[in-house]
Amino acid sequence: MTVNRNEERVAHRTNQGVPRPGGSKLSQALSAGRQASVKPPKKPRATSKSASGKASAASKRTGWRRVFNYPRAGKGPIHRWIPSWRFVLGCFLMGVLAVIGLFAYAYSTIKVPDPSEFAQAQTTTVYYADGTTVMGEFAEIDRTIVDSTTLPDYVGQSIVASEDRSFYTNNGVDPKGIVRALWNNLRGGDTQGASTLTQQYVKNYYVDTTDSYFGKFQQAIMAIKIDREQSKDQILGAYLNTVYYGRSAYGIEAAAQAFYDKSAKDMTVSEAALLAGILPAPSAWDPAENPDKAKERWQRVMDHLLADGYISQADYDSAAFPETITPANEQVYSGPNGHLLQMVRAELKTNAKLTDQQIDTGGLRITSTIDKADQDAIISTAQSLPEGYSENLKVAMVSVDAKTGGLLALYGGPDYLINQVNTATDAVAQAGSTYKPFALVGGMEQGLTLSNGYKGDSPMTIAGHSFQNFRNASFGWINLIEATKDSVNTPYLQLNEDLGPEETNKVAIRAGYPEDTQGMNDFVQNVLGSASPHTIDIASAYSTFAAQGVRRDTHIVNNVTGPDGTVTYSAPTEGKQTFDSGVMADTSYALQQVVNDGSATKVQALGRPVAAKTGSSSDNKSAQFVGYTPQVVTAVTLYQSGPNGEEESITPWGEYDEITGSTYPADLFVDYMETALADLPIEEFPPRTDRSYTRGALYGEPGEVEEDYSTQAPQATQEPTQEIAPEPTQEPTAEATQAPTQEAPSEPSQAPTGEGGGGNTAQPGDQPTNPGGGIEPQPEVPDPQQPVPNPPNQPENQNQQNQNQNGG
Repeated sequence: MTVNRNEERVAHRTNQGVPRPGGSKLSQALSAGRQASVKPPKKPRATSKSASGKASAASKRTGWRRVFNYPRAGKGPIHRWIPSWRFVLGCFLMGVLAVIGLFAYAYSTIKVPDPSEFAQAQTTTVYYADGTTVMGEFAEIDRTIVDSTTLPDYVGQSIVASEDRSFYTNNGVDPKGIVRALWNNLRGGDTQGASTLTQQYVKNYYVDTTDSYFGKFQQAIMAIKIDREQSKDQILGAYLNTVYYGRSAYGIEAAAQAFYDKSAKDMTVSEAALLAGILPAPSAWDPAENPDKAKERWQRVMDHLLADGYISQADYDSAAFPETITPANEQVYSGPNGHLLQMVRAELKTNAKLTDQQIDTGGLRITSTIDKADQDAIISTAQSLPEGYSENLKVAMVSVDAKTGGLLALYGGPDYLINQVNTATDAVAQAGSTYKPFALVGGMEQGLTLSNGYKGDSPMTIAGHSFQNFRNASFGWINLIEATKDSVNTPYLQLNEDLGPEETNKVAIRAGYPEDTQGMNDFVQNVLGSASPHTIDIASAYSTFAAQGVRRDTHIVNNVTGPDGTVTYSAPTEGKQTFDSGVMADTSYALQQVVNDGSATKVQALGRPVAAKTGSSSDNKSAQFVGYTPQVVTAVTLYQSGPNGEEESITPWGEYDEITGSTYPADLFVDYMETALADLPIEEFPPRTDRSYTRGALYGEPGEVEEDYSTQAPQATQEPTQEIAPEPTQEPTAEATQAPTQEAPSEPSQAPTGEGGGGNTAQPGDQPTNPGGGIEPQPEVPDPQQPVPNPPNQPENQNQQNQNQNGG
């Protein structure tokens, strides 16, 4: 009998205490039992355990592992790590695609930058006035960019033969060289860059990349781009102008000058080959440092030039190792001209509005106003003083073109590198009596004429203070011509009092003195020269006189030309009419008498009309001389300073017992002007005006003239008597008249015919060490009154300076 298995399971469950289903649940249970009685088909048996594991592992791989199957599934512990050919091929293709993609990305994103400022920097050259003779240079680097098309072909070919023989065939990079360098570096050899000439050009001209692999990669991308954008000749030309050749020379032109003292266009094949050969280590392989290595490198380049067909066998056979010059070790600012170069730089910044960077890297051509012959003459003259002077003595000389305001020559010291203080533009010294003509000009502008004058007695109380003439000499009434010729203090003090000291200062400023000139005060004695200008200020002011009242700024830069030949700056030379030409004509006439019959008769040796003025400060702490023709103005200053810069009286030496403006300063003036005027025609000054012969009026008040002091001639007597009034002549008054004599009243016979000076003054209560005023008597002039035996009165005002020691 057949027993239903489902029923048995139900019974069994019932026997075990499981509740028996009933109703619909029973029907469901019976149905489920019948379905379970049908056996499912059997699964096929696995052939092996490995097959079973493989299927299981494969079913679990996802993502890239499922694509690459690496490590290989189902393989043994060794074989699973051995890639299949499919894997190798796939990786290679993926690598190629990645490299192509990276290159495409880099090519599109890496840009060729603008040329670096360093690569474009050129030397700025300063020339003398002729525009061809070099005075000096300004440069961060020594480079002069030239047009490579003007160079012989072998100059560039030598570089190619030495640095990159595949230059004309590669595309900016050399794959073979890259592989070779990489293999050498991986083996631990000396690091190689495999840079082509184009890559070197990129590094030098555009970017300062490093020697890292990434930097080389950047260079390579840029080199490819540039090779596509520029011709080979353009690349080679730019390379020639940027690469460093040694001896501080950047670019082929500077290198040719540094090694051969010639232009690059004039080099021979051998000379070009040597420069190309030492490029990898220009300083170490310089012929002056390592001649054997230099010759080896030169021979290598010559061999390559022949092998590559750049030169013929005949050229090769006739070539000889070139001679080079001794490396220059010149200091740009050494010697006296160092001061000139600093003046040029300062003027470029102030007037041309250039920056230091533009000056040092702009490749500018600066044409100065300095005449080479005049500059050589002023240096030799300033350094020609006879031996025996104090080591603290300083000399300053300035020469100006009166028609343009341009400096012709300047001496500011023997060597800028030793002492950077320019004695002509930085140092100051009291003007002395060179300041008096400003009062003369001011008086004539306000109505006085040369025929007006004042008493020249000494001592004289003026504005409540006692003043003396040089050596206390007294003159009678004298006109302004005589007062100027003999540089008499007391007439000028009276003129200054009537005019107003501040007006005298204004004239000085209008003529060319800076407004902040040291010591320019409003005391009546300022006319004696208490102001302490620079020597160049004196020359500038007298240049206005020489130019008949046209004020021009004194300058040293004539023009500036850029690398492209465009003139970017020209100094203004038209000037401005500052003073009436008639006043200037009369001023020059009065100053000519200083040379014709005054304290500067030695200037007559120049053989042409010269107007001049001497000046000395009290205690002889400075000695000035300034003179001019209608073409050239020259000022000379001697002063002495102690170790801490303090003023000292000039120590007498040589043929003079006292150093005043009419001594060595006048000598230097004559010596220099003989050269400065040698090629210039003799030019006359305008004549004095007709008005100058008439009585003038200051501020509407008629001034004194000679006729006002005319009296009947005294009766002849055996003994000289004291006169009630001065004679209507230019003779000085005297209490006891003596026969004319060449001897000074109280100075040694060797003392110069004289002038006094203004400036450094005695303080109240001091005894005068150099009493004075007026000039030492000339042969044709009656001897002035002898010094008063008692000391002159001292000023009572402790705030004012007593300038009674000043002479002319």
